[in-house]
Amino acid sequence: MANATMTAPQRTLAPSKRTPGRRIGAGMVRPKSIPLTVIMAILVIYSLLPLFWLFVGSTKTQSELLNSFGLWFSGPFSLFDNIAQTLTYDNGVFVRWLLNTLLYVVVGAGGATFLALLGGYGLAKFTFPGKKAVFAVVLGAVAIPGTALAVPTFLMFSQMHLTNTPWAIILPSLISPFGLYLIWTYAQDAIPSELLEAARMDGAGEFRTFFTISLRLLTPGLITVLLFTLVATWNNYFLPLIMLSEPTWYPLTVGLNQWNQQAQTVGGQPIYNLVITGSLLTIVPIVVAFLFLQRYWQSGLAAGSVKA
Repeated sequence: MANATMTAPQRTLAPSKRTPGRRIGAGMVRPKSIPLTVIMAILVIYSLLPLFWLFVGSTKTQSELLNSFGLWFSGPFSLFDNIAQTLTYDNGVFVRWLLNTLLYVVVGAGGATFLALLGGYGLAKFTFPGKKAVFAVVLGAVAIPGTALAVPTFLMFSQMHLTNTPWAIILPSLISPFGLYLIWTYAQDAIPSELLEAARMDGAGEFRTFFTISLRLLTPGLITVLLFTLVATWNNYFLPLIMLSEPTWYPLTVGLNQWNQQAQTVGGQPIYNLVITGSLLTIVPIVVAFLFLQRYWQSGLAAGSVKA
């Protein structure tokens, strides 16, 4: 035993070299990159600066807005007065525009998400003749910008006497090729075919299998498509501009632009403070939607990036 103890090699642990900004152990931290941190800080400032300018401008009166520095507060804090004037100006037409936008978003974006869900799931989990042709058509539709189809859509809707009606905005919004493609690719990996076969062997029909099994697995991708279609419909400007001539059916984008151009008309009164305040109120629902659905959106983008 003594010889074994004497002959046993004694190892000396050399001091390990630690990478700056990194701890060894359970709480491991990645190395810090100063250039990357500076770039990210610049991007954050670049992204938040317009929002800060919008908020600061919403706190000023019309005169202070034109005679003060745009990136800092000046004069009396008039945010709540501007909000009240925005909601009541011209017999409360801003509220009507807001309700119109909500209608277009709920019916248009919601319908587009539902149709993309059904179409993408069917293309991913069923086989039928012409499937490759459908795939090529979907990819081609994704590559075509929406503005290129605005004028042909207007000509078609004018012959159908649908212009200057809500259907002129809702019907084109129901088609989302990118949402269909996203659900298609997401459903291929998110829903195992073996799980569907097991449900069918247990006697479950296709509708029951879809609503009880597939829909739950598709929730992250569904929320992602919903956010994309919601933002696209909420910010839609060119299509309502050419489709609608009655201000009572305007969405917020076209209505605020009409307020902005009011100062350029003969005898028009400039109301830039109301335009800025209305723009601030316009982005609040989008920010709330992103904050509320953020975790679903992040998981939807990351799903499928790592295979088991």
